[in-house]
Amino acid sequence: MLKIIIVLLLLAVVISLFSGLFFLVKDGGKTRRVVNSLAVRVGLSVLLLVLILVALWTGDLSLNPTP
Repeated sequence: MLKIIIVLLLLAVVISLFSGLFFLVKDGGKTRRVVNSLAVRVGLSVLLLVLILVALWTGDLSLNPTP
């Protein structure tokens, strides 16, 4: 379940990235939609990082010790 949430958050970050690109090309950077997209992307990235760190700290997610 945790890995599914992580993948969904990663997809949301990528979607936000491309929506910002679309708004930048369409509006020419004259509206605040690009800034809002950046804010959403940063918020989602921080949420993803915190979720991964908490999951590692609690032991729900483990690192692969073998290469």
